[in-house]
Amino acid sequence: MSTQRVSVREARQGLRQLLDQVQAGDEVVVLRQGVEVARIVAPKRKTTLLPDLKSLRTSIKLRGTTLSQEVQDGRRYGPY
Repeated sequence: MSTQRVSVREARQGLRQLLDQVQAGDEVVVLRQGVEVARIVAPKRKTTLLPDLKSLRTSIKLRGTTLSQEVQDGRRYGPY
Protein backbone atom coordinates (compact mmCIF):
# COMPACT_ATOMS: atom_id res chain seq x y z
CA MET A 1 0.00 0.00 0.00
CA SER A 2 1.45 3.31 -1.04
CA THR A 3 0.45 6.88 -0.30
CA GLN A 4 0.21 9.44 -3.05
CA ARG A 5 0.08 13.17 -2.34
CA VAL A 6 -1.79 15.38 -4.82
CA SER A 7 -3.00 18.97 -4.90
CA VAL A 8 -6.68 19.84 -5.04
CA ARG A 9 -6.32 20.78 -8.71
CA GLU A 10 -4.67 17.45 -9.54
CA ALA A 11 -7.39 15.64 -7.60
CA ARG A 12 -10.11 17.40 -9.58
CA GLN A 13 -8.47 16.70 -12.92
CA GLY A 14 -7.62 13.07 -12.23
CA LEU A 15 -10.31 11.89 -9.83
CA ARG A 16 -11.15 8.80 -11.84
CA GLN A 17 -7.52 7.62 -11.82
CA LEU A 18 -7.19 8.41 -8.11
CA LEU A 19 -10.28 6.33 -7.35
CA ASP A 20 -8.85 3.45 -9.37
CA GLN A 21 -5.66 3.65 -7.31
CA VAL A 22 -7.65 3.70 -4.05
CA GLN A 23 -9.65 0.72 -5.20
CA ALA A 24 -6.35 -1.07 -5.85
CA GLY A 25 -5.36 -0.49 -2.22
CA ASP A 26 -3.46 2.78 -2.32
CA GLU A 27 -4.14 5.86 -0.21
CA VAL A 28 -4.38 9.40 -1.61
CA VAL A 29 -3.66 12.54 0.42
CA VAL A 30 -5.15 15.75 -0.96
CA LEU A 31 -3.21 18.94 -0.24
CA ARG A 32 -4.32 22.56 -0.34
CA GLN A 33 -1.36 24.92 -0.41
CA GLY A 34 0.84 22.13 0.94
CA VAL A 35 -1.45 21.35 3.90
CA GLU A 36 -3.29 18.03 4.10
CA VAL A 37 -7.04 18.61 3.84
CA ALA A 38 -8.35 15.13 2.98
CA ARG A 39 -7.49 11.48 2.61
CA ILE A 40 -9.09 9.15 0.12
CA VAL A 41 -9.03 5.57 1.35
CA ALA A 42 -11.00 2.46 0.56
CA PRO A 43 -13.86 1.78 2.97
CA LYS A 44 -13.40 -0.93 5.56
CA ARG A 45 -15.69 -3.73 4.58
CA LYS A 46 -17.33 -5.89 7.16
CA THR A 47 -18.55 -9.22 5.96
CA THR A 48 -21.59 -9.89 8.04
CA LEU A 49 -23.31 -13.13 7.34
CA LEU A 50 -27.04 -13.23 7.48
CA PRO A 51 -28.51 -15.51 10.11
CA ASP A 52 -29.60 -18.94 9.05
CA LEU A 53 -33.20 -18.79 7.81
CA LYS A 54 -34.12 -22.03 9.57
CA SER A 55 -32.99 -20.71 12.95
CA LEU A 56 -34.90 -17.48 12.30
CA ARG A 57 -38.10 -19.40 11.57
CA THR A 58 -37.77 -21.54 14.68
CA SER A 59 -37.17 -18.46 16.82
CA ILE A 60 -40.56 -16.98 15.88
CA LYS A 61 -43.24 -17.87 18.40
CA LEU A 62 -46.86 -17.64 17.27
CA ARG A 63 -49.50 -16.41 19.66
CA GLY A 64 -53.24 -16.72 19.16
CA THR A 65 -54.65 -17.98 15.89
CA THR A 66 -52.97 -18.00 12.51
CA LEU A 67 -53.80 -15.46 9.82
CA SER A 68 -55.47 -18.10 7.67
CA GLN A 69 -57.71 -19.07 10.58
CA GLU A 70 -58.63 -15.41 11.15
CA VAL A 71 -59.58 -15.05 7.48
CA GLN A 72 -61.71 -18.19 7.57
CA ASP A 73 -63.47 -17.06 10.74
CA GLY A 74 -64.04 -13.63 9.25
CA ARG A 75 -65.70 -15.18 6.21
CA ARG A 76 -67.83 -17.49 8.35
CA TYR A 77 -68.91 -15.08 11.05
CA GLY A 78 -68.52 -11.77 9.25
CA PRO A 79 -71.27 -9.27 8.50
CA TYR A 80 -72.24 -10.92 5.22
